[in-house]
Amino acid sequence: MPDWGPVFVAVALFVLLTPGVLIQIPGKNRVVEFGTFQTSGVSVIVHTLIYFTLVCILLLAIQIHIIFSRPIVSTLGVDFGNLKTNGKAIAVHTLIFFAIYSILIIAVNLHIYTG
Repeated sequence: MPDWGPVFVAVALFVLLTPGVLIQIPGKNRVVEFGTFQTSGVSVIVHTLIYFTLVCILLLAIQIHIIFSRPIVSTLGVDFGNLKTNGKAIAVHTLIFFAIYSILIIAVNLHIYTG
């Protein structure tokens, strides 16, 4: 049975520690800046060291393991953990993504400028 712990830990830390998305250490104007969506070479190196340290602690010292012994099937016909898809699932998820994206762009007026 595959161990999914390292995958989930690595992806979660990668998303949380991407320089400039949530936090940037060191920032351009301050030591710590939040949500700037900007980065620098020094902050990439600092975030890489933090990422490596946390991955080592969580996977080697604490030994986080997530093992799916069998797919979890609910009574509603929704399958979790079987890693299979079909056209209907892709269409539903595309519509959900489009709806959430539209709400964030139009209703909440959320815009991300990268340049």
